[in-house]
Amino acid sequence: MQPVDYLVLVLYFVVLLVIGGYANTRQKNVEDYYVGGRKIGTLSLIALWMSSWVGGASIMGSAQKSFEVGISSLWYPLSMVCGFLFFGFTFAARIKELGDAHRHLTYPDLIEQRYDSKARILSTVTTILAYIGYIASQLLCSAHIITAITGLSLGFSFVAATAVTIIYTAIGGFFAVEKTDIFQVLLMLLGLTCVGAPMTWQALGGLSRFTTELPPSYFAIGSWGWGTIAAMFLGMVMTFFTSMDGYTRCYAADSPRSARNGTLGAAAFALIITCTICFLGISARVLFPEAEGTSALVQLVLHVFPAGVRGLLLVAILSAIMSTADSCILCASANLTRDIYQRFVNPQASPRRILRLSILSSALVGVLGALIGWYSADIMDLLLMTFTVNSAGLFIPTLGIFWWKWASPRAAWLSMGLSLVTVVGWYAGQALLPGNAVLAIDPLWPGLAVSAGVFFPLALWDRRAADAPSSPHGGSRNTARGGRKAPAGPKAEALRGSGRASGSEDPMSCQTMGAGASTQRFGSRTTAPR
Repeated sequence: MQPVDYLVLVLYFVVLLVIGGYANTRQKNVEDYYVGGRKIGTLSLIALWMSSWVGGASIMGSAQKSFEVGISSLWYPLSMVCGFLFFGFTFAARIKELGDAHRHLTYPDLIEQRYDSKARILSTVTTILAYIGYIASQLLCSAHIITAITGLSLGFSFVAATAVTIIYTAIGGFFAVEKTDIFQVLLMLLGLTCVGAPMTWQALGGLSRFTTELPPSYFAIGSWGWGTIAAMFLGMVMTFFTSMDGYTRCYAADSPRSARNGTLGAAAFALIITCTICFLGISARVLFPEAEGTSALVQLVLHVFPAGVRGLLLVAILSAIMSTADSCILCASANLTRDIYQRFVNPQASPRRILRLSILSSALVGVLGALIGWYSADIMDLLLMTFTVNSAGLFIPTLGIFWWKWASPRAAWLSMGLSLVTVVGWYAGQALLPGNAVLAIDPLWPGLAVSAGVFFPLALWDRRAADAPSSPHGGSRNTARGGRKAPAGPKAEALRGSGRASGSEDPMSCQTMGAGASTQRFGSRTTAPR
């Protein structure tokens, strides 16, 4: 690294901090802090989606897998694109509509609106755990990249990356995340796609070296393993529907159309950048065949690019990682502030108090994630487990919000809870009984099976109980909520939501966040696919 490369890195950090300070002057309330005042346009949403999904795992993991298996690694970006498309066409616009109607800020807001507070608690716990684990992995990944390329100590690199990320995110909130993500996505496109890929192509001297120096397996689309590919594809798509950052992007949109188009537009840009990374990883295998896959991208940066360009590539990689970390910090902060403090501890807290607490909680979750990342040797195992819990336990109840009006609260929280127990127990079994053929199955599958096996039969049972004839003493023999009297059948859907959509309610009051729904019911035909 030359002085000019260090200068590029320092300028990058300074720009992030300046943007954070400027964004702090724009936020007036907690809606500004967490969802940008619900007025974010399509182009900004594309950058925000990109920042959430093209992070450390996408950059470093894709480069490593491309180095190891060749073009089969393209299944990763293709899976991501399918997730964007499925979520964009089916959920994005309707999430925006419901978010505006009920002033949602978080994913658990939506869960409780359709189900109940028990389901909210379970979704909040798994979301916080997942995002703190993700914060830890992204901050640690940033430090390792800085150290590998610059030669600075890991401790110094970790403190620098962590401090900058936490400061600009905590003080600037969503506006800071929006502006820095636009800046960082542009850096990714410029550094990796517009500069990195052409210069790597020049170093290769053309495609002929691919065919002459790589084994045939590198050109087999299934060399990664079809079982692994299938699990990755399904897990990736499911995560789109259970990751809170996607919901906050939809809430932040200025219209349902922007929410949908921003999601779909991100698919194209994500495909460009991730395919570029796969190309760089395969190229590294040709140029540095003796290197390890984990250092493929680092070897390219150090030995292919000249001074100045190395600094640009470094900040392009850091942009992918740090832009993911800031989104995760805001999500976990919203869980603490909105889903725990405002919902259960102090529902009458003033808007000013909530805003101050939001800034403090962002700093807190950032520091907590950093400590876990620094001291935990098994951070990737923790990350995998928490996101498996999210995908396995929350996916089916989340689909039930829009696509099955008979989904019941009891079915939702019981399926979430039992799936959580199954996944954690499966991981524990793998640790205690290594080599067991049954336990070798990915915990996602048994967790998902338990969730479905509980959710659908119990929801049908609760529907049947709700429709049961009244007893001689009055009232139904049972209810969809396990004993609480409620009207039965489709009429109940309208009655439960009749008092929920009043525009006179305080949009930030937790008194409006109960388990009912507005007259625009989740399962009604008014929100059917367009």
